[in-house]
Amino acid sequence: MTKKLLFASLTFFLFQFSFSQKNIDPTTEDIALAKNLREKYKKSDIAILSSSENITFGLNAKEEKVTVTQNIRENLMNVTHRADIQKFEFYDSESEIEAFQMKFRNDKKAVFMVNDEFYKSDDLFYNDARVKYMNIDFPVQGYSYFYELTKKYKDAKYFTTIYFNDEYPVLKKEITITVPKWLELEIKEFNFSGFEIKKEIKKDPKSEDTVYTFTVENVEPGANEKLSPGPSHIYPHILLIAKSYTKKDVKTTLFSSTADLYKWYKSLVNMMKEDPAALKDKVKELTEKAKTDEEKIKNIYYWVQDNIRYIAFEDGIAGFKPDESQNVFQKRYGDCKGMANLTKQMLKQAGFDARLTWIGTKRIAYDYTVPSLSVDNHMICTLFHNGKKYFLDGTEKFNSFGEYAERIQGKEVLIEDGDNFIIEKIPTSNALANTETFTAKLRIENESITGKTSNSFSGESRSGFLYSYNNIKNNNKEEALHNYLTDNDKNLTISSVTTSDLTNRDKKLSIEYDIKIDNKVSRFDNDIYIDLDFKKEFDYLLFKERKNDFEFSHKENYESLLTLEIPTGYKVTKLPESVSIQKPDYNISISYELVGNEIRYKKNFEFKNGLVKASDFKEWNAFIEKMNKIYNEQITLTKS
Repeated sequence: MTKKLLFASLTFFLFQFSFSQKNIDPTTEDIALAKNLREKYKKSDIAILSSSENITFGLNAKEEKVTVTQNIRENLMNVTHRADIQKFEFYDSESEIEAFQMKFRNDKKAVFMVNDEFYKSDDLFYNDARVKYMNIDFPVQGYSYFYELTKKYKDAKYFTTIYFNDEYPVLKKEITITVPKWLELEIKEFNFSGFEIKKEIKKDPKSEDTVYTFTVENVEPGANEKLSPGPSHIYPHILLIAKSYTKKDVKTTLFSSTADLYKWYKSLVNMMKEDPAALKDKVKELTEKAKTDEEKIKNIYYWVQDNIRYIAFEDGIAGFKPDESQNVFQKRYGDCKGMANLTKQMLKQAGFDARLTWIGTKRIAYDYTVPSLSVDNHMICTLFHNGKKYFLDGTEKFNSFGEYAERIQGKEVLIEDGDNFIIEKIPTSNALANTETFTAKLRIENESITGKTSNSFSGESRSGFLYSYNNIKNNNKEEALHNYLTDNDKNLTISSVTTSDLTNRDKKLSIEYDIKIDNKVSRFDNDIYIDLDFKKEFDYLLFKERKNDFEFSHKENYESLLTLEIPTGYKVTKLPESVSIQKPDYNISISYELVGNEIRYKKNFEFKNGLVKASDFKEWNAFIEKMNKIYNEQITLTKS
């Protein structure tokens, strides 16, 4: 290219760029609005001034599929002095992105590099998901862009939910769903309470399409908080179910009922090419010396838990179809579907009645009255034995046979039954089933506290401990156990540690050891001051800014009893006060008691439903602050 031509091209580009930049700087009104929004949403750098989402449907009659087109246009404003964000959209083999761009306020395209790559996650071994993303910079306060997206779904079954909230505050959102007369679509509303969501339904007299319009204003951003209920429990959204379509007076059923959902799931299972002979020798090895059926079942179930590595695998239809058992067996890894199928096939090989089972974990708000792919996210195996059903989840390492993880307790399951299906519920357990105890018999030696301690774990407190312990590299286990028992407190020294079998998931786990605690005893004249509480359980659980319920990993019952021997010649002149609180979701009590020549310090934390509700945070915080104050108070002994 000649210098003259290069100069002309560069001049043209600069002219075009300059032209596109006209009238894009924020106005005085924009800056004032940005400042007001920043004051209102102190933690947000960006606000969505307006958002419109339009959903339309098409028909691929040849493949008997309803298609979906999703068009989104958002006006994003920077409410801080400068902001940098990433705008992204996922797609996979069942969808495609036709438009993904940012525009200036003058409707000229903003040239940001669009990256398109496979989505990578530590939680996913392999998937077919791709992500398009742009890194967007907002140079000054009040600066704004328009985001535009057009995305197409090849099959309506994969387009399930639309949420009203976003990661940024939304000043106004409008969702329009145009339902053609040939489509039977159910629109289910969730978590609308507390939001002024307006709904309007109109019929187009020409096309006879039905148009649903939802509008809402001033929606707070979603809170990115760990140990929260799943979004379907807390955020306003609509769920779309394409039930059937009619073409030339012929009705084709899609997902009209749970039976239709099951029929599709079963069609994927029927595609599997099982080779149970590959499992024969291993099943024989695991069962031939077993004396009872229960022992045979446990040997198989625990072998899958211990020897098959769980990986998440999402790849088109493979995201819903279980892998063949021989593949999982030979590779020694699989996702929940593959592990459930391996458990099923090994149990069948041993002569038991075992079946694949679909389930939505606690994170999902729906049950099987909703015929949608959103209803479940997990697969397990159901064993029918001696008139009872046992639910086996190979992904739950160190879960005992007959015990169930909190994340599936009380949830509906869809159990295969040939061309039919069975709906059941996973049994629930109470907090006492997951009891952890800590006891210590202590005495004062010079400036230290010494004694013997005992810990015990049952239920999920046991399986959680075993999982963490057994996933540590062998050469680090002793050190890891020491760090766990001392909670990395340099004032604690432990010795003479004895444990129960730390691979046995069927019995209560126990740990005993001698302990020495430094820097907890002070002497002044005739008085001894003692900081007896060296564990301070749950002292960190203050919810000052949290918005959503706090969920523990499981229901929990924790009991602690510290007994301190009073030295000869001393009497107690001060004990910290006792406190307690009783609520529907939890009971907590802390008490000091003088019994003979001993001080008994007792604590009990029972989280009956495994959560603290946001509505209780004010009272909860007041109690925890009071509890922490007592934790830091000293016992006073005075020479008698």
